[in-house]
Amino acid sequence: MALNDDDISKMYYSMGEVSAMFGVKQSLLRFYENEFNVLQPKKNKKGNRYFTPEDLENFKIIFHLINDKGYTIQGAKDHLKHNMGDTRDNQRVINSLESMKKFLLEVRDQL
Repeated sequence: MALNDDDISKMYYSMGEVSAMFGVKQSLLRFYENEFNVLQPKKNKKGNRYFTPEDLENFKIIFHLINDKGYTIQGAKDHLKHNMGDTRDNQRVINSLESMKKFLLEVRDQL
């Protein structure tokens, strides 16, 4: 997954930008939008979807639960329904650790 906290700097991201950030097809974004209530991108008059940074964080959590942890769609829905606060905290810790790892690898490469 290519998304870092540093990448989240705009107010809205197009569906193409989000699919490129995560390396997934746009159809997966539309599917997750229909399946998960926490993922609600804004739509303009033409129907184009625009994702907020909060939507990106929610998608990142869903993506992590399903792809990395092996949850089913229903299992991920149940987990988010009952543990959303804990899951957000865990995701923040994971993001911090990934940033630290990236920094340490850069330092190692410079030595």
